[in-house]
Amino acid sequence: MFSRRSAGGGLTCGVRVLVVEDEAALATQVTTAVAAAGYVVDHAADGARADYLVTTEQYDAIVLDLGLPVVDGMTLLSRWRTSGVLTPILVLTARGSWHEKVQGIDGGADDYVSKPFEIEEVLARLRALIRRAAGQGSRELRSGSITLDPRSARVTQAGTPVKLTSYEFRVLAYLMHQRDRVVSQSELTEHIYAQDFDRDSNTVEVFVARLRRKLGASAIETVRGLGYRMGMTS
Repeated sequence: MFSRRSAGGGLTCGVRVLVVEDEAALATQVTTAVAAAGYVVDHAADGARADYLVTTEQYDAIVLDLGLPVVDGMTLLSRWRTSGVLTPILVLTARGSWHEKVQGIDGGADDYVSKPFEIEEVLARLRALIRRAAGQGSRELRSGSITLDPRSARVTQAGTPVKLTSYEFRVLAYLMHQRDRVVSQSELTEHIYAQDFDRDSNTVEVFVARLRRKLGASAIETVRGLGYRMGMTS
């Protein structure tokens, strides 16, 4: 089973999350909540599928159940960390299973949540992991006078609200998450479109041009031959 969900027409922040959970009802609850929170989300129902996706796709965070069929979560965690996968991982552990928590942390997990859990706790911990990985201390992303709040999907410039389309928001959010480095067109395309969508990297240029019109020409810098970077003076 593999799916990607987006929040019914709402804005998504261009950050990709993989949810690895074999229990159908729980998987639906988590993926729906993660998508509604503004993330692009993929789902894998067993360890083999999860391993394939992590080796072929780029993710900004992974929610990993340890009790998986085919390949268990601890094996995946160890395999990914040994192979150099640095993606933040939030593990789901059985209630009261202290040894799973210890194993998970020792195996390279960044945080854990015990079942049963409140979905709001999962989302809060996920946001924290993504912020830390992006070098952001607060929930808001900032670049010069531009502020982006992933939770409310709001963008302001010098305190003034800026109205963006969903894809403009995704492009801006991803660039702001990666604000200290150059992001290629192909990487942007990978993060703003669903896997089963007809991905066209040329449209990224259109979204960047629109963002510059709305935020100022210096908001996004073009690094010739390499890609884009949030402007240092925006």
